[in-house]
Amino acid sequence: MGVLLSMGLLAGLTVGTGGDESVRADDLQSVTATSFRSSEASMRDTRSTGRSSRSLRETPTVAAIRRASPSVVNLHGQKTIRTTAASMAGGAPDSFRQVNGMGTGVVIDPRGYVITNYHVVEDVNELNVTLHNGEATRADLIASDPQSDLALVKLRGQGPFPTIPRGHSDDLMIGETVIAIGNAFGYVHTSTEGIISALHRDVPVNETQQYRDLIQTSAGINPGNSGGPLLNIDGEMIGVNVAVRVGAQQIAFAIPIDQVLETVTEMINRHNNRRMVIGMDGAAVSRGGVQVTRLSEGGSAHQAGLQAGDRLVRINQQNIADPLNYELSVLELGPGDPMQVEFERDGEFFQTQLATAVSSQEFGDPAAALAWQVVGVSVRPAGESFVRRMNSRLRTNYRGGLIVTNVRAGSAASEQGITAGDVLLGIHVWQTAGLEDLAEILDQPNIRRGSKAKFYLVRKDQTLYGHLQLASQGNQLTRR
Repeated sequence: MGVLLSMGLLAGLTVGTGGDESVRADDLQSVTATSFRSSEASMRDTRSTGRSSRSLRETPTVAAIRRASPSVVNLHGQKTIRTTAASMAGGAPDSFRQVNGMGTGVVIDPRGYVITNYHVVEDVNELNVTLHNGEATRADLIASDPQSDLALVKLRGQGPFPTIPRGHSDDLMIGETVIAIGNAFGYVHTSTEGIISALHRDVPVNETQQYRDLIQTSAGINPGNSGGPLLNIDGEMIGVNVAVRVGAQQIAFAIPIDQVLETVTEMINRHNNRRMVIGMDGAAVSRGGVQVTRLSEGGSAHQAGLQAGDRLVRINQQNIADPLNYELSVLELGPGDPMQVEFERDGEFFQTQLATAVSSQEFGDPAAALAWQVVGVSVRPAGESFVRRMNSRLRTNYRGGLIVTNVRAGSAASEQGITAGDVLLGIHVWQTAGLEDLAEILDQPNIRRGSKAKFYLVRKDQTLYGHLQLASQGNQLTRR
């Protein structure tokens, strides 16, 4: 069975315009009116009928599309792909080319967090976004899960952004009407309608990946639709469009929204745990908020006075509706930032403040943990072969470099536009050939004070530089 991920190349578009023809006054000379009053009444009836007709045409489908469209965004950017034909023909062993890719995303939080498919943003150098109103911005990859083919990106710019109404996928019915919105072949906000054809489909993509428990629909899905919403007739998102059956018509698939939200919440939780330690676990409750289920002895949450069973309702003035909302609020914080928490206990509401600490989960090396806290990057040393190829292309003699694998949102690195894939070559007057070099640099007195430092990096065979404003390196409960 062939499955095509609905990701494609941008297509050119030529638009033609036509003129309107108007009726001239002398064309009406042969018309005889029997009564001015009756003609006027007839025109009123016609206008009234026209308004009534338009109202009747505003079907639930029209209302659903109107409701959901403002939160749908167009994602596009360039990918670097490896070309094997050149080496097979005796050419250069490493041959790459740039391709234009596109897809769709859905805003799930007014702060600008967008859900899309992982294959839409995979290996994209710069992720460009076009909003529903035509405004252009950029987005940063926050977290991803290749296995489930889901990713979370954050829009740059000032919010709040329109968000998608969310439904549920545990009560879907075969035969009910569904609507897909996406940027099919580059035609932004293309809407198609169909029905749910089947539920709980397992769809193999290749030998290593398989989608599970998908919604099968007859709504038209094309390249560029990936990551867009599948809506019910109320305009609520019930799935994320992901793939079509190659060579078939009206056979498309979407990831159910309940599965999407669970996966994205776990994805952000893993990302948050790599960044910082809070020392508690939580679960959803029917009344809203997040209930504390476990506390780490001596952890930040425990020291702040929280107890198992407390229901968190607000973090830093942000209301907490569910675990996803909680994880997104934590995502807004950096390691070391204070976390103001409001919670309910036995019918009374309290507030407390807890500290966040840098996590050692992902950073076995203290220098790597410090780089995440001070600079805002997760890095790994570039291998010897990588450095040799880089020096050969750039005609340089660097001893090494640190490949950026992740960038913390809101950090100094993020503000300077550093992205995953960049190779950090040096800070101030020192090279960053390895983690031991980075440790010594960040331990320098002027660096520890949080001063501004010049940095150098390589991106797509270009050496770039900028200036980083580096980060300088027991609570009471109160009733609300």
